[in-house]
Amino acid sequence: MTAPLDALWYTRCAVPNSFGLAMSHGWIEDRLSGIGIPIRSIKEADDPRIRESHFDHSQPNSLRYGGSSPALWARASGRETRALGLQVTRESQLIVTRPDSGIQSPGDLKGRRFGLPLWVNQQIDFLRAQALRGLENVLELAGLTLADVEIVDFPVGATFAGEKVHRIPGTETFGTRKLAGGSAELRGLVRGDVDAIFLHGATGLYISNLLELDVVFDLASHPDPLVRANNGSPIVLTMDRALLDNAHEVAAAVIGELLKAEDRAALHPEEVRQIAAREVNVSEYWLWRAYGGDQGLALRTTLDEDAVAALQSFADFLHRHRFIPAPVDVASWVDPAPLAAARALIHAEV
Repeated sequence: MTAPLDALWYTRCAVPNSFGLAMSHGWIEDRLSGIGIPIRSIKEADDPRIRESHFDHSQPNSLRYGGSSPALWARASGRETRALGLQVTRESQLIVTRPDSGIQSPGDLKGRRFGLPLWVNQQIDFLRAQALRGLENVLELAGLTLADVEIVDFPVGATFAGEKVHRIPGTETFGTRKLAGGSAELRGLVRGDVDAIFLHGATGLYISNLLELDVVFDLASHPDPLVRANNGSPIVLTMDRALLDNAHEVAAAVIGELLKAEDRAALHPEEVRQIAAREVNVSEYWLWRAYGGDQGLALRTTLDEDAVAALQSFADFLHRHRFIPAPVDVASWVDPAPLAAARALIHAEV
C-alpha cells in the first residue's frame, strides 16, 4: 500500500552536489510548496528508524542524493527504489602513510599492514567498502592484489543513525559527532600499528596535510573513471518506486531545480565552493583542492553511459566482496524518464 504523500522526505551526503546548492537557496522547498507538498529532512527526524533511511532507504515518500554504497545496498536488499541521476566527481582518494614508513609508491605496499575500519553495527559498512576499493585499485595499478598486504581491522561499535543531527539555522550545514577523518585506523597509523590507510575527500586531504602524512597515491588523478569509481563517484539520486509511480511530477520538479542549480553553478563556481565547504566543515581551499579545482567541482546530474558503467563497476566490487547481498544491474535500476521530463520542462520555460 502506498503511503499518502503528506511530505517529501529527503536526505543527502555532505559532498558537493546540486541538491545542496538548490536547498541552500530554498528552490526545492519553494517549488514543492507550490504544489502543496512540504519537504522534511531524514537526518533531523526524531525517530532513529527514519534516520536510518539515509542508509537503507526504508522511509516511504523519500529521495536520497549521496554515496553509492548505501543506495546499492538498499537495491540489492530488495528496496523498491529507482536511480534517477548520477554525478561523477574527482574526489580525492588517498592512500597515506607516515613519512618514516619507507612506502613511496603503490608497489611498496607489498607485505605491509593496511588499516581498515569495521563498523560492526552498521547495515552497510560503506566506510570499509570505500577504503577497500581504494586499496584494491591502487594495488592493481602496481600488479598486486589484496593478498599481498596484511589487513588490520579497527572495529567500531557506533552507528551513524544513533544520534539526531542539528543544522545551522538557515543553512544545509549539519553538525556531526566528529571529523570524518577522525577514525580508529587513523589513530592506528599515527601510533604505528599499521603502515598505511585510506582517506578521502576534503577532510581526508586536510588531515593528511595537518598530520604531515605522505600521500602514496591519489586515485582522483587517474584518467580511467572505472579506477576512480567508488562510494563518492558516482553519487546517486534515488527515489522509492511507489512515490515515483504515484507522483512522478514530484521527481521531475525536484530534478528540474537541480538542473537549474547546475546551470547557476557553472556561472558562479565561487558559490559552489562556499556552500560545499560549509557543508563539509572544511575551508574552501581544501574543498577546492580535494575535488580538482573549479573544473572538478562542476555539478552535473546525468545518466551518461560512462557514469552508468562506473557505478556498475563499483556495484560489482561490492557484491564480489559481500558488502551487498545480491548483484545489481545498474542499467535496469535506472529510470531515465524523470530526468528527461525535467529537461523538457526547462526547455519549455526558456
